[in-house]
Amino acid sequence: MAIRISTRTTVPRFTEIFTAKRNPTFSNQSSQSFSTNPIKPRFSQQSQYRKQISLATLLQRYGFPSSLLHNFLSKNHFLLNSNIQELEKSLVILLSFKIPQNSLVSLICDCPGVLDFQFLKKWEMGLSNFVLLSSAPLMIKGVLEQSKRFQIDPDGFFKSVEVLRGLGFIDGTVSKVLEGFPGVILMNGKEIQRRLEFLAGIGIPRDGIDRVLRSFPGFIGFGVEDRLKPLLYEFKDFGFSVDVISREIIKEPRILSMELGEFSQCLEFLRTLKCRVPIKEKIFSEGEFRAGFEVKLRVDCLCRYGLIRREAFEVLWKEPRSIIYKVGEIERKIEFLIRRMKFNSRCLVEVPEYLGVNFEKQIIPRYNVIEYLRSKGGLGYEVGLKGLVKPSRLRFYNLYVKPYPDCAKMFGRFSGDVKVQSRHPVGLWKLFKPQRYPESKEDAKNTKLFMESLG
Repeated sequence: MAIRISTRTTVPRFTEIFTAKRNPTFSNQSSQSFSTNPIKPRFSQQSQYRKQISLATLLQRYGFPSSLLHNFLSKNHFLLNSNIQELEKSLVILLSFKIPQNSLVSLICDCPGVLDFQFLKKWEMGLSNFVLLSSAPLMIKGVLEQSKRFQIDPDGFFKSVEVLRGLGFIDGTVSKVLEGFPGVILMNGKEIQRRLEFLAGIGIPRDGIDRVLRSFPGFIGFGVEDRLKPLLYEFKDFGFSVDVISREIIKEPRILSMELGEFSQCLEFLRTLKCRVPIKEKIFSEGEFRAGFEVKLRVDCLCRYGLIRREAFEVLWKEPRSIIYKVGEIERKIEFLIRRMKFNSRCLVEVPEYLGVNFEKQIIPRYNVIEYLRSKGGLGYEVGLKGLVKPSRLRFYNLYVKPYPDCAKMFGRFSGDVKVQSRHPVGLWKLFKPQRYPESKEDAKNTKLFMESLG
């Protein structure tokens, strides 16, 4: 009996040992399933996820766009450790500054540190009695961003404002400077004074200096020795006098934003430009100096849409009429090209004529005609940008409008409802054509008798 009992008791133990050897992870899995160690990160992940949802809900409630939330929260993990109540109070303070919604979102994305409640509380108390900032929300945005990044308290900011006032600027100019170039609060009075002395040294009067600072406050951030004086020497090297330079700067202060060598490149481009005389006269209508700056503006405009500088100059070289159009008109054409016509901006290098034609009279009517025919299946081939712009008005009309009467009203030109007035004066042969008189029966009879007598 003892032997029988021992064999019965040892078999289960043997099987347990055998299964444990075959499946060494079994015992670990069974033991871990009852332990509390792996559950902790699971709970922490859940709490972190709930915190993200709470933050997203809070930001959305105060106007933060949902499309930016995921990227914003993934880049700023410190917000997960912040107090939700204090974060909401920070948003309330920011809204009390009456900053526009888009600017407020931009401020939070660029400098999320402004959501610090203690920082905003300090500035709320400091700005409550400052009348200059009460009516300038965009200025508050720039000041808060600079102050948070460089750890500037309200007292330091007020000292900078007093420095600007001490230099003789009125509150309107001070407001424009702080709004356009908040970095001025990091500068001392001597640095600002040197910039003003540079303008006065080239003959710009006090009211002209105010105009420069109002229109282009970023000028204060340029160094005198390494930027402004070399730029002045570059202007002089092309034969422009100080009077011309100062007069043009007063008219367009953004001239001071040109990089060194940029003006030389634009002016040499104009001096070698080949185009029709009327177009060239319009380009230089305000003088050679201003024409060079206008070329710079259009090159910058094209570069903003993805072209490199060499390609931008190539477009202007092939289509000089684009220099005549205003920058806003060029931007309007490119936006229409990209968003509505679904072309790439680099198509302008191949078809620069697109920028030289009239937007309302040529681009829109032709595009409407092509889109209508494409929707009806009336096109047997794809019409590209070149086929849309390069044909003359009469050729485009004969190809796409004349065979389809429905397109006449879209196109307008050469249609029956539109009267086309000639741009040329009436010929002399029409003016001196003898007047015709109606023939009577007697005149007809006499003419007949005369002809018979000849026969």
